[in-house]
Amino acid sequence: MNRPLMSLAPLPPAEADVQDIQRVFDAQLATSLRWRESTAAERIARIKKLRAAMLAQREAFYEAFAADYRKGPSEVEATEFMPVLDEARHAIASLKRWMKGSRVWPTMTMLGTSARVEYQPRGRCLIIAPWNYPLNLCFGPLISALAAGNTVILKPSEMTPAVSALMARIVREVFAEDEVALFEGAVQTSQALLDLPFDHIFFTGSPAVGKVVMAAAAKHLTSVTLELGGKSPTIVDQSADIKLAAETIMWGKFLNCGQTCVAPDYLYVHESVKDRFITECQQALQRFYGQTAAQQKANPDFTRVINQRHAGRVARLLEDAVQRGAKVRAGGEVDVASCYVAPTLLDQVPADAAIMSEEIFGPLLPILGYTQLDEVIRQINAQPKPLALYIWSRDSRVTEAIKTRTSSGGVCVNHVVLHYAHGNLPFGGVNNSGIGSAHGIHGFKAFSHERAVLKSWPGLMMAKMFFPPFTGLKTKLIRMTVDSLKLPSL
Repeated sequence: MNRPLMSLAPLPPAEADVQDIQRVFDAQLATSLRWRESTAAERIARIKKLRAAMLAQREAFYEAFAADYRKGPSEVEATEFMPVLDEARHAIASLKRWMKGSRVWPTMTMLGTSARVEYQPRGRCLIIAPWNYPLNLCFGPLISALAAGNTVILKPSEMTPAVSALMARIVREVFAEDEVALFEGAVQTSQALLDLPFDHIFFTGSPAVGKVVMAAAAKHLTSVTLELGGKSPTIVDQSADIKLAAETIMWGKFLNCGQTCVAPDYLYVHESVKDRFITECQQALQRFYGQTAAQQKANPDFTRVINQRHAGRVARLLEDAVQRGAKVRAGGEVDVASCYVAPTLLDQVPADAAIMSEEIFGPLLPILGYTQLDEVIRQINAQPKPLALYIWSRDSRVTEAIKTRTSSGGVCVNHVVLHYAHGNLPFGGVNNSGIGSAHGIHGFKAFSHERAVLKSWPGLMMAKMFFPPFTGLKTKLIRMTVDSLKLPSL
């Protein structure tokens, strides 16, 4: 498994047949209506079957990930299998409770009624998954959709053909196509799917494509969950544990070759600790991937960039930054033909470098020194809202100031990336970095309609006060009712 297998990757799949897509979409209507009455036990059984089929192909997934972009078994386990299996475990253990809904207490004007929030399946759902975590970001949302009682059509990325083909085989083995179906293909297949009036679309990918998905959904007033990206900043102040911060950030940044939507994208380090921090980063990279450039390139634990096109894009970002004056403090080696870009640290990166405005999505990390936290916050707020914000500080006042004065999808204090794996936290972005949340009950709710149900007792006569004709007495009673809605005393 240590040898490069990228040459063994199959060719991208052909576009799916539009008529076949329409046929399956139509077939899922009757199932989606029937599944509105599905029990927790039935939904759990579907999730268990998917889980078992996925585990049965464990070794095959190792080979598929190696073929697509030389992702090693350890990373496959940690970043693909573990999140999906944890999502399944969480849903199986919690689904009965989630499906019960909740009682809500009446407000003052609704005394005499009872009310509940109940969860109803949205219906026919579309999940469009990206290439960077193709199993995790396809089957993870699928579990949430199944837990909520929906039928699903899956569209994985054409950039990971080996993994996509294996997922397609599993879906065919576990589900009838009127329950769950998977269509391989590229842009034409995605467009054919987006032309259909799904009840919900769950998309993970770039903000640019997210806008296309949202525009297509708007034609049918389809609800969406968009998990996008953005340039996630990291701040390391002078009180931070420098060694721990350096080691953890190097892990989070270069995991999956930097192709992670919540990876630290650029880094602010207080000038008083910057040199020491960079030294610790260099040492961490050597421990992780090897002492020399040759050792790092040969290291089986360092994933490749997904393809030559993206490797070339990352290489151009590096070249542009260096030409504008950035200093390479680690890495810098590039071999586009083998989709290799070394784990690279950049210092003194000018503000006009392309790397400071484009989402990197690769193994390059700009490090910027700062002295005034206010200026750092101003610069972060001048950018679109990121998917994640990372704060390294042992000063709670600094931490609170940054959290209060910035906006991001999520925040980690003295860690990175880890909030994604917390099944009880909502995972999602804000504005440019996404709409809606996923994982655990938040994923269940994303694929559910929260239905308001009110019951009035037959003897309740208060509402008749608001029926015409409005006599003087009724008007007086209405005004008295409105005046009774005083502000609560604090």
